[in-house]
Amino acid sequence: MANGRAIAFIGLGVMGEPICHNLVRKSGRRVIAFDLSPDPLKRIKEAGAEIAGSAREAANEAEFVFLCLPSGAHVRQVFREGGLIEAARTGQTYVDLGTSPVALARELAEELAKKGADFADAPIARTRTAAQTGTLSVMVGARPEVYSRLEPLISCFATDITHCGDVGSGQIVKILNNMVLFQTVNALAEALAVGRRSGLDPEKLFLTFAKGSANSFALNNHGLKAMVPGVYPERAFSTEYALKDLGYALELAEELGLRLRGAELVGKVMREAVEAGHGKQYFPVLAKVVDRPKEEVGS
Repeated sequence: MANGRAIAFIGLGVMGEPICHNLVRKSGRRVIAFDLSPDPLKRIKEAGAEIAGSAREAANEAEFVFLCLPSGAHVRQVFREGGLIEAARTGQTYVDLGTSPVALARELAEELAKKGADFADAPIARTRTAAQTGTLSVMVGARPEVYSRLEPLISCFATDITHCGDVGSGQIVKILNNMVLFQTVNALAEALAVGRRSGLDPEKLFLTFAKGSANSFALNNHGLKAMVPGVYPERAFSTEYALKDLGYALELAEELGLRLRGAELVGKVMREAVEAGHGKQYFPVLAKVVDRPKEEVGS
């Protein structure tokens, strides 16, 4: 039997570790964690979590199983090869906090339902700092009764929680959110390049944008904090991850018979950034690709 007070948490990466910390501190439940890396496991154990030897072991005693993994491919692998589908049982709820394909969310929901378990896609938005402070935004796709059970737990690490609809709808909203963000960052990169080459002070340019209709979350966070100073760390939302998320949006549009030309353009710029060696860096590094002489840019 699943322990009604237990939460399993699989994936202690850049966002997963602070989210798990908040669940340990605030949920009032046992938290059983698993990750392939020993360092975050050591830290989360010191915070009060129990440690499992595998994803399946972590899920065995849990009522709620949260996954915070890098991609849909990782989610699929842990359900298939990691044995979560095989081990799932009545009374469990599985929650994907990462950004994954819509079709995968619906596929897993169907398979888990055959075992009597529930599934919710609940992709997270905002920064690592927001994960640490428990102020994330979360977009949930789930049946209403599943959402009602999840909302108190998600509130341990998020201040804005939106029930977007049935399974898959959270992923749709997150994928489109990221698509808009990427295109906004690309527009900021173009403005930054033109402004610099015209002799303007980049910070003054963006601070002036912030006073007018070009103001945005992307401007204040990605623009002023990363692009103006040229700081693009690793272990942040990398160009490779951004390109993966953008690919999900383009795949969804293709399925719906749409062509998203702006998203296609940003994808091309991101691929150029990866080819230039910036794949592991924070994705606003695409500004380096944008700020090149015209003759170096392909058609």
